[in-house]
Amino acid sequence: MISQKKDKPVSVIMPVYNGVEFMRQSLPPLMTMLQKHEVLEVIVVDDSSTDNSAAFASKVGARVIPSGGRLGPGAARNMAAKVAEGEILWFIDADVVVHADSARKLCEGFSDESVVAVFGSYDDQPPAQNFLSQYKNLVHHYYHSKAGTEASTFWSGCGGILREVFLNNNGFDMKLFKHPSIEDIELGYRLIDDGGKIYLAPELKCTHLKEWRLWNLLHTEVIRRALPWSRLMLARGSIDNALNVSTSERMRAVIAILFFGSILCFLAGLISWYVALLLVVMVLISNWTLFRLFYNRRGLLFSVAALLFHQLYYLYSSGAFVWAFFEQSLHRIRSVIAAS
Repeated sequence: MISQKKDKPVSVIMPVYNGVEFMRQSLPPLMTMLQKHEVLEVIVVDDSSTDNSAAFASKVGARVIPSGGRLGPGAARNMAAKVAEGEILWFIDADVVVHADSARKLCEGFSDESVVAVFGSYDDQPPAQNFLSQYKNLVHHYYHSKAGTEASTFWSGCGGILREVFLNNNGFDMKLFKHPSIEDIELGYRLIDDGGKIYLAPELKCTHLKEWRLWNLLHTEVIRRALPWSRLMLARGSIDNALNVSTSERMRAVIAILFFGSILCFLAGLISWYVALLLVVMVLISNWTLFRLFYNRRGLLFSVAALLFHQLYYLYSSGAFVWAFFEQSLHRIRSVIAAS
C-alpha cells in the first residue's frame, strides 16, 4: 500500500464521453486503489455524455464533474486539474484499464526530483480480437517498451504530471488543438523546454480496450497524429529521435518506400524479381523484433499480415511528413513574396 504521507498524493482524472461500457472495466481497478489509499481521488469529467456514464461513475464512488458542454478530452482534463487536490495528476483514458500495481509504479517514477511527468504503455494483451486492434495496440506496446526511459514527449492515455507544473504550463493547449490530437505530445515538449524531465516507465502497464477499424485508424493516424506532429516538429525546427520517429524508424520508413517501389517496378517489368525479393528480406530483417512480437502473440499468418500493414503505416506517415514539409515551404515562399 502506498502511504499518502510518504508519497505525493495522486488525483486520477478520466475524461469520458459516452464511455460507460468502457468504464465498467476501467473504473473498478481505480476505485480499488482509492479504497486502499493508493490514490487520493478519482475524478471523472463527463463531457456531456448522452448515455449513463456520469450515473455509473457516481454510483461506483468517483467524483463526477460535468463539463457543461462538449469540450473534448484535453479541455476536460484541464478543467479537472484546476479542482484536483493531489500533487500528481494521473490522466487515464476511459478505455484504459490500469494494472493492479500501476499506482505504485507511477509514484516510483517520481522518485527522481527532476522528473515532472511519468507515463507508461499498453500491455501486449489487447482484448479486441480483430486484426487492426491487435496490430495497433501491439505496435504501441512495442514502441513504448523498447524506447529509452528519458522521453521527449508525454502520453495522456496513462500518464501523470505534477499538478503545479501542469498548471504553470497552462495544461493542454486547446487553442492549437481543437480536436483530440497530439496535445499531450506538445505539452511534453513544453515540459522539456521548461527544464523538466519526463520518465517513460516501461513497468507502468495498462490494457487498451479500444476496437480499431480501418477508417478510424487511418483518420487518427494521419489526420490526428502524423500531420499535426510533423507540423509541430517542423515548426520547432527539430525532429525527435525517439519512439516511432527515431532515426532507426526513419530508416525503416525508407526501406518501406523502396519495398513498395520495387513491387510496382517489378509488376511493370522494370526490375527482376530478385531485386523485389531483396527488399522483402530487408523489410523482414529491419523489423525483426516487431515481427517476433507479432509472431509470439498471434502466430505466423498474423505476423506476416501485420508486418505488411506496418509498411503501409510507414508509407502514409512519410507521406504526411512530406505534405507538412511542402506546406511549410509554401508558407515561407508566400511570406517572402508578401514581404517583397
